[in-house]
Amino acid sequence: MLHWRSRSSGRWLEKRAMLTTTEPAELSEVWSGITGRTTDVVGLGALIARIAVCRACQEAGLLGEAHPITAAPRDARVMVIGQAPGPVTHREGIHFAGPAGRTMAGWFQRAGFPPGEAHKWPYLAAAWLSSLTRCFPGPSGSGNGDRAPSTREIALCRPFLEEEIALVDPDIVILIGAMAVRAFLGRVKLDDVIGNRFERDGRVLIPFPHSSGVSRWGNRPENKAKIERAVEQLSAERERLRL
Repeated sequence: MLHWRSRSSGRWLEKRAMLTTTEPAELSEVWSGITGRTTDVVGLGALIARIAVCRACQEAGLLGEAHPITAAPRDARVMVIGQAPGPVTHREGIHFAGPAGRTMAGWFQRAGFPPGEAHKWPYLAAAWLSSLTRCFPGPSGSGNGDRAPSTREIALCRPFLEEEIALVDPDIVILIGAMAVRAFLGRVKLDDVIGNRFERDGRVLIPFPHSSGVSRWGNRPENKAKIERAVEQLSAERERLRL
């Protein structure tokens, strides 16, 4: 399973303590309020720059051509972690840019979050979007949907994700799809976890099924009810955090 650095890690607390005394004014301005948890926007920008030039999977022969998806660093209280970029995300260069993003945005909006910036689809201003791997794996061999990233690809991307979680420092982590759910919660069944909330190191984890049209899990009436319970869990956390 994936793990993240403890929120009490001395490195991150030291970084916050140094902010007002050692950061240049032009950098300190991009940090949000110091009270409570705070995204390390400066550190996140440096991480994004490293992700953008990563060619590890390509050099390992796992991808024909690496095309990591990145985003401009900003503060976020919620982090969404999916499986891997899809073909629309690959083309547009924006996480969850395809139908899966529309479905996910609907969950957030039913939970009371306002829509964010408008690109091709509505994006969520409150959420930092990410995934287990950063490049589109390509179509599946059967031609039905996308190829799932391999264990090796996930392992090569794992240090990026662990550092990203520490830098974003979200209060809520939304796990989209079985691969992301199991990466953090272990070998669980979606039937057993969707609709429940979990806590890890002071963060709330809320699992959801894969939001693409390829997934049929959410079509069963009993599973639709579980998704609605997950939306209710997300809504309750939004109210608790006053997002």
